[in-house]
Amino acid sequence: MNEKNQTIEMREALRQAIDEEMTLDPLVFVMGEEVGEYNGAYKVTKGLLDKYGPERIVDTPIAELGFVGLGVGAAMCGLRPIIEFMSFNFSFVAADQIISNATKMHYMSGGRFSVPIVFRGPNGAAAQVSSQHSHSVEAIYSNFPGLIIIAPGNAYDAKGLLKSAIRNNNPVLFLESELCYGDKMEIPTEEYLVPIGKAKVLLEGSDITIVSYSNVLKVCEKAVKELRGKGIKAELIDLRTIKPLDIATVVASIRKTNHGVLVEEGHLYGGITAELAFQIQEHCFDYLDAPIERVCQMETPMPYSKMLEKETLPSVERILKSVYKSLNRSF
Repeated sequence: MNEKNQTIEMREALRQAIDEEMTLDPLVFVMGEEVGEYNGAYKVTKGLLDKYGPERIVDTPIAELGFVGLGVGAAMCGLRPIIEFMSFNFSFVAADQIISNATKMHYMSGGRFSVPIVFRGPNGAAAQVSSQHSHSVEAIYSNFPGLIIIAPGNAYDAKGLLKSAIRNNNPVLFLESELCYGDKMEIPTEEYLVPIGKAKVLLEGSDITIVSYSNVLKVCEKAVKELRGKGIKAELIDLRTIKPLDIATVVASIRKTNHGVLVEEGHLYGGITAELAFQIQEHCFDYLDAPIERVCQMETPMPYSKMLEKETLPSVERILKSVYKSLNRSF
């Protein structure tokens, strides 16, 4: 390993981002359930209470509506709160504060108030946490102007994007995957930023484009590997930021491959890939040799059963089937 790099889990990369930004800016603070004495439900904030004290690492009651509202008010007054949700499903309890206040305050105040606040925590499925802890919320929140939505799929992007999010003057939903917290990756020891709104081509290819983000990228990578074993060179794109969407990177790839499969953990109806598919046909209609394919979570609440959970989520088999359908080959 390069001495300028370190191999760490995603949870530690997130912690480093928070720690660095709190050191650089005394206006940054963390608030949420169990972020302090318990070191965070997923240990992202481990050790920060000892370093910064209870005034900047604030444990709260189980009252999302209350501490989210407090965070929005603090941001309006010039502080930079990081609000941790134990699960983004619990953000629905505070939906009015996020939607009616955080996202709209800059507009409603005629630009007099900014709301530099980051809402972060695990989003989507984990391991058998059932329907009330497994919803992918990005499609719901993407409908509201004024909100940035980020969904990193690895430790490098998690750290660089979280630092950028904390410095941004707009409200940010920072969606993590519980299933990625333990994933290890080599990242720089020196400070770096990842720009918001820029997708990344993870693997180059010429036959078909696969687009995804967050935890499902790992499933896509396995599918791409299998496809290469069958002589199909798929290009894999990580959106990284859902809103604003880097449609230019996707369009450039589709115009090269002429085929596309879009994969998300969210549901089929009204999903992020539905918007992405529309924008692709808007910009690439004359380049497409087949309709855009989508692989999403089945239209059902998340089951508790491990086997049914696996069945409802995007899988390698379902991605391969969509690729072969797009390329008009037998599966």
